[in-house]
Amino acid sequence: MREEKPRVIAIIGPTATGKSHCGIALARKLGGEIISGDSMLVFRHMDIATAKPTAEELALVPHHLVDILEPDAKFSVVDFQQQADRLIREINSRGKIPILVGGTGLYVKALLEAYDFSHVDESAALRRQLEEFADREGNQALHDRLAALDPVKAGELKINDRRRIIRAIETIRGGESVSAAKAAESPYHAVVFGLTMPRDSLYERINRRVDLMVEQGLFAETRKLIAMGVPETAQSMKSIGYRQVLQYFHGEWTKEEAIAKLKQATRNFAKRQITWYKKMPYIQWFQLDDPPDYRKCVAAMLDSLAEKKFIPQQDS
Repeated sequence: MREEKPRVIAIIGPTATGKSHCGIALARKLGGEIISGDSMLVFRHMDIATAKPTAEELALVPHHLVDILEPDAKFSVVDFQQQADRLIREINSRGKIPILVGGTGLYVKALLEAYDFSHVDESAALRRQLEEFADREGNQALHDRLAALDPVKAGELKINDRRRIIRAIETIRGGESVSAAKAAESPYHAVVFGLTMPRDSLYERINRRVDLMVEQGLFAETRKLIAMGVPETAQSMKSIGYRQVLQYFHGEWTKEEAIAKLKQATRNFAKRQITWYKKMPYIQWFQLDDPPDYRKCVAAMLDSLAEKKFIPQQDS
């Protein structure tokens, strides 16, 4: 008899749609536990730019992969894949349902579709060689190098996205195309929900969220990280939010320009997320209004889970 696959619910969608809020509400209804699928929430002391759930929210249900690393640490898709898989199986073994919440598309897709990174060459020497090549020849030449190896992946990446281009070349040099390194079947019994809303409403929510981040102390948080000795070259400091504030600190932009650039970068990020999710046809989408009715959304999710016999039928 085939061993039953571990269950997992995923809630994904573009930034600012309220995934964390919805995930917590669903976890409370099901007695579940949340696994963060956001690449930035793993870092301690980085709360405002990452829109990390508050301490009060984190206390409502058990959370995993939140505040587990110092800001100068590195965290890769392989690290996430391994740790999230362990957590899914461990939570299932206790009779609980893990709920994966996050917007880092590659992380969630790599986990649910069991991407195989076993052949990835993690050689620091190779990475250094590629970085030196880009410094010497430019980002266009680096992108051309990827295009010669895997035109599909090259078409997905912007010319100036040096870090991801280098990562893609590393994967290919390890013996397998990034575009094809996934398993034929998911190792999980997964139900994947997606939150979305009209583009204009989403962009307005993003703009309001950035204004709130500034009010909450985004600039002070960035200064504190620098004072702690976190290098500006750290993986975490290159993320949206800190990157724009650092450019203001360096005198490249005024404060108002940095805020406007942050809003634009976040809107562009949401657009890329939406494009990425199109590669995941198994997502069941929920269209939200602004402000969203999360109670109605969670009720619809529970109905869907019951219909799929993922959970027992809910009492009306």
